[in-house]
This record gives sequence, structure tokens and C-alpha cells, in this order.
Amino acid sequence: MARAMEGKTIVIAGSRKLDEMTSLIARQGAQAVVRSLQGMTMFKEEEMEQELREVIAQQPDWFVFTTGIGTAALFAAADRLGIGKEFRETVRGARIAIRGYKTYSALKSEDLAPDVRDSDGTVRGLEEQLEEVDLQGARIWVQLHGEPAPTLVSFLEQKGAVSVHTLLPYLSVPPETDTLEQLQREIEQETVHAICFTTAVQVRHLFAHAKEHSYTEQLREKLQGPVLAVSVGKVTSEALRQEQVTRIVAPENERMGAMIIEMTRYYEQQS
Repeated sequence: MARAMEGKTIVIAGSRKLDEMTSLIARQGAQAVVRSLQGMTMFKEEEMEQELREVIAQQPDWFVFTTGIGTAALFAAADRLGIGKEFRETVRGARIAIRGYKTYSALKSEDLAPDVRDSDGTVRGLEEQLEEVDLQGARIWVQLHGEPAPTLVSFLEQKGAVSVHTLLPYLSVPPETDTLEQLQREIEQETVHAICFTTAVQVRHLFAHAKEHSYTEQLREKLQGPVLAVSVGKVTSEALRQEQVTRIVAPENERMGAMIIEMTRYYEQQS
């Protein structure tokens, strides 16, 4: 009996755990191709030092941490700069709001616990939990990862925060143009069957390229038809929905392995 994914070509849009994901996909009888839709570069150390020293000097009322890797990067940068003790004391002296289980784990490793935690793993879920919290006159620092978050900053300002500063320990850079053009051709020609998105920024880069080259509607149609959009979790799914993609396969357990299993299950149900 043929396996449901036999002969299918699956795009991996991420840049991490590529061998592991390729192997998992191959075990299901499919072929994996890597079309990385993101690139990450760390801020210059001197920029991080200036920002972290500013945080310590201000002694903010709130910290908002949004990713585990970004949270860990801040503490690691403070240690390398010789201001780890001061930074930790500053965080302990403030109230803490977080998004995501990886963020929770990163703070737990620092013996810190959040005062407010998201309801569903998304930034919107965090905003919902902050709705009833008094932020009038608060000085807030927000840790981001990859790109700015104007919606979150605007929400905090509308809640009455007197200042909202952002820390971006990592900055997202666009993927290679050749990669985007190659994936566009593959989607148009329907030579790929599914795209596995592992972060929201991958979705945004793909659609930014589509908008720039006037094939947004065609991309949406392909993702509703012959090309399956597969998401690792809620934040990535939210980014797809924002681009009006409604057919999304995603696991309950937000792990890459679980994503492959869920995709296989989908194809089994279709066969």
C-alpha cells in the first residue's frame, strides 16, 4: 500500500534542524527541499551594550519578553559585557509579562517567573491578559526577536504606558532573492506540494516578495489549492491568517516533528 506522502515534494522554509526535518519527511516517502525564507544576524555588541545600560539606568516598571531565544540572548549579552548582575537585578525589580513556553523556560533558568502570561502562545493572547492590568504611567521595555512589533507597542501605549522601548537582540534579514524567485516558480508550476513554515517571519517574507512582484492573489489561491500551508504553531498560523490563508495544517504540540506528523495525517485523510 502506497504511503500518503509518497512522491510529494515538501518545502522547508526554515533554517534550523534541517537534517532532522529532511529525515522525518523522507521517512514518510516524500522529498524535502530547503528554501530558507529567513536569515538572522545578531546586533553589534556595542549596540547591545548601549541599550542594556540604558535599561539598567532607567529601572523600568515592566519587562515584556516575547521569545525564548531572544530572552536568553539578552542575559548572555549582559554577562559578556560584565553587567549581568545589574541587568538581572533590574529585571527582578520590575513586573514581567511573557509570550510563549520557550520564553517561560528561559526565564525559569534565570530563577524568574512572569506576573502575566499569554493565554494561547500568541502576542494577541498576551495582550488579552494585559487588558485588565493597569499600565498607566508605566515605563516598559519589550524584548522582540527578528523584527519590530508596532501593534504590540501601540497596544501598550494605548494602555497608558508613558514610554515603550524595544530590545532586538536579533534582527531578521530578508532571504536570498534567488531563493524567493525559485520558490515562486515552484509554487506557480505546482512542483511543490506543501510548505512547512517554522516562524511567522518566513510567512511575512514570502508575502512581501509576492506583493512586490504582484502575485499575492495567485499565491493565496495556490495555498488554498494545490500547495498546502503547514505551520509549526499558533504564532506562525496567525501570520498566515493575516495574509488571508485559511487552510492551515498545524499541530497541537508546537514542535517541528509534530508538524511533520500532522502533515502526514492530513494527507492520509485526503487519500
